[in-house]
Amino acid sequence: MHIADVTMFYAPTSGGVRTYLEHKQRYLATQSGIRHSVLVPGKRLERQGAFHTLPAPPLGWTGYRLPLRGARWTQELCRLQPDLIEAGDPYRLAWAALAAGQRLGIPVIGFYHSDLPRLVDSRFGSGARRLAERYVRNLYTRFQEVLAPSRAMARQLRAIGVERVTVQPLGVDTQAFHPGYADPALRRRLGIGADTRLLVFAGRAAREKNIPLLLATARALGPAYHLLLIGPGMPRPPARNVTVIDGYMPTAQLARHLAACDALIHAGNHETFGLVVLEAMASGLPVIGIHAAALPELVLPGTGVLSTQTSCDGLVDATRTLFSLDPLAMGRRARRRVEEHYAWEQTLGSLIGHYRRLLGQPALSRGGSSHGRP
Repeated sequence: MHIADVTMFYAPTSGGVRTYLEHKQRYLATQSGIRHSVLVPGKRLERQGAFHTLPAPPLGWTGYRLPLRGARWTQELCRLQPDLIEAGDPYRLAWAALAAGQRLGIPVIGFYHSDLPRLVDSRFGSGARRLAERYVRNLYTRFQEVLAPSRAMARQLRAIGVERVTVQPLGVDTQAFHPGYADPALRRRLGIGADTRLLVFAGRAAREKNIPLLLATARALGPAYHLLLIGPGMPRPPARNVTVIDGYMPTAQLARHLAACDALIHAGNHETFGLVVLEAMASGLPVIGIHAAALPELVLPGTGVLSTQTSCDGLVDATRTLFSLDPLAMGRRARRRVEEHYAWEQTLGSLIGHYRRLLGQPALSRGGSSHGRP
């Protein structure tokens, strides 16, 4: 079995999709009878091992690159001669993947990593959202199957007319993220005492992450709490109880920071999945967030507190509620939850089961949980 992934969502700081593809590549390399190729935009043509790049110009400051000639990408996919193609974005490369699949006579699936209608709505309004929904329906109904990272995204796709949808969660490296990796010197560097509640959020400072709401929440909570923001593009802190580390942080360093904090706080209410939530939970942190989109599927009662309001008051109440309970016990339960349901070995094993089904191959018996159609 030869699987080819193609996506423009791959860059040095591109977050979830890059994490997924790199863990997938390492996992598939351990599976007998499976080859894996990844085709992404880069500075130049490169073909090194499993990763292949075609040149594409940079897309502003985002770190992404924008493919311009779909035909060349179709040709490269055909050259790879895969048995199945997975398209990881809803733009030009998705159409190139479909064209290659038709030419090769093989299945092509789409992974719905990005909620395009919601992104369009947030920038251009509801009229533009309806156009985006029609585009998504036109594109994703052409795939043999669509993988959605959460039940919330699967429901949304079906609501606009995409019916062949299967829930396929992402995962977390439970060895790389662990409570035992806590950096004992972090509080000293931040200038806070042992009794200060240390909240953390890590990710890109994109609009959908609602970073201004996190800053407002920190101000409202006051000096008994300290907020640590980690990620590229984070704004300068307007309050004394906020520290910003502006830039990409390697996994090992991020794991040490997360494990040294008391809780993750997440103000996003449109998450398609939420990898940083799993990374924090694997690090033994309870989660404070918004009861919306994919977060309630990850943060069950006893592993965190979710607010029904996307507001400063709602997050403040959720934060104070969490610390009035037993946050250490909640963090331990959060760790157990990701170990039992979201380790990469389990979620990627489920993914291989989908591939085998689409290719008409017999499923392999394996342990762990299975994520199928809800």
